[in-house]
Amino acid sequence: MSKESSRHGDTTTSTYIDPGADTKEGYAISKKSRTLAREMVGNATVEDRVKQRCSVAVGDFAMADLMRFHNNPIKAALDALRNKTPIITDIRMVQVGIQKKGHQSEVICALDYGSDIAREREITRSSAGFLALKEKIPGSVVVIGNAPSALLSLCAMVSEGIRPAVIIGAPVGFVNAAESKALLRTVDIPSISTEGTRGGTPVAVAAINECITIFIEGASDAGSGHRL
Repeated sequence: MSKESSRHGDTTTSTYIDPGADTKEGYAISKKSRTLAREMVGNATVEDRVKQRCSVAVGDFAMADLMRFHNNPIKAALDALRNKTPIITDIRMVQVGIQKKGHQSEVICALDYGSDIAREREITRSSAGFLALKEKIPGSVVVIGNAPSALLSLCAMVSEGIRPAVIIGAPVGFVNAAESKALLRTVDIPSISTEGTRGGTPVAVAAINECITIFIEGASDAGSGHRL
């Protein structure tokens, strides 16, 4: 098994939870989708778990083959959640989509910060937001599902020594999306990304929400000593 893959006790068995499913029907739909995804994607590692959920999120199992995991990002995400560090998103859709139950990390959006920087430098609001959040980024979980410009700015910040715990980078589109994710995979930070132009909010949200689900499972297993 490569160093990029991890097993974790009960997280890859047939047991299934969905903290976001609040009704019996919602849970049944979620469980059926995951059963299909397990069959199509595989279920040997926690990385498979993320691939499953991202595939379900976009309705295409081809997404599983586009997922990239660098420097053991799921462990890094779980450690950050245990430390209650902030989750920082590029846009509000990503912020709204992230599961809020089962963890104590504040979920904030870069668009709420740096409007003055955006005007002064004539850069995107999401990029400016990350620049304004410079002091909050170290140790945080960064989730980017839309803005390649934000991911490029974040990679530049990493090169200057600012180190988030993990970056989920899945911007979508034909302008700088593929390039920003390729750059992300060259920096020495744990990351989850997608290959090429595909990605988007559903993929980014699915990736972090699966990490949160695994975190919740781990919390329930704490007495038995299970850790990723």
